[in-house]
Amino acid sequence: MTNFVTIEKGLGPDGRIAVVRFDRADGINALSPEALRQLTVAARSFDDDADTSVVVLTGSTKAFSAGFDLKDAEGRSRRNMDIGSLRRHLKLGPKLTRAWQEMEQVTVAAIEGFCIGGGVALAVALDFRVMANDAHLRVPEIGLGMNMSWQSVPRMLHLIGPARTKQAVILADERIGAEEAYDWGFVEKLAEPGRAFETAMAFAEKFARQPPLSAAMTKLTVNRLTCALDDLASHMDVDQFALASMTEDHKEGVAAFLERRKPRFKGK
Repeated sequence: MTNFVTIEKGLGPDGRIAVVRFDRADGINALSPEALRQLTVAARSFDDDADTSVVVLTGSTKAFSAGFDLKDAEGRSRRNMDIGSLRRHLKLGPKLTRAWQEMEQVTVAAIEGFCIGGGVALAVALDFRVMANDAHLRVPEIGLGMNMSWQSVPRMLHLIGPARTKQAVILADERIGAEEAYDWGFVEKLAEPGRAFETAMAFAEKFARQPPLSAAMTKLTVNRLTCALDDLASHMDVDQFALASMTEDHKEGVAAFLERRKPRFKGK
């Protein structure tokens, strides 16, 4: 099994910063099911880590993530699963984003290149996002005949409001550039191209100098207050995704993506 995720601890002030690096060494960093599992395990590895108070998540120098890997053999096997197996498999994404959101450590995403689909869902599960000026975001799910899931819609709503969330999700072909993402509130800091990680580390150092216990308790309080209704609002998104994956529009959307053509949707 190839290891896509590495963890380095003991960095920054008093060694309180850790770096989680997701890099498939392919230039796009797509989220295969195995990558989802490894990133989930990485987040949960900090559950009992009292020495780390800030975690920086970064991708490769070319891409944070291209989103779910539609070409991965395990991912493509979903089309032949019964509904029970499909629902279980579709929970990999929500488990990932929930694991990162529930971490007691302050979390910072460093985004270079592009951050697409599942990459956006992962990034908005973190506390803060730093983005290179030449990077962009995109949420292509609806353009593939799917719904945006992984409980990411409520998180986006908290960050950018209802109109911008609908714009970002429904207009699936639109790229959201770094300056626009910053203006919307999608990201908290911009960086020069190639320096998103460096800027994220400098930002992380500010948090690492704060009292760890007070910082952790404050983060959890803010998250609980902000996200109190999120499970209620998004508890059906796995089932919505499963339902959407059985439509003709979804089959057409994926076929068009793989064939590099415009899809022809029929509402079926």
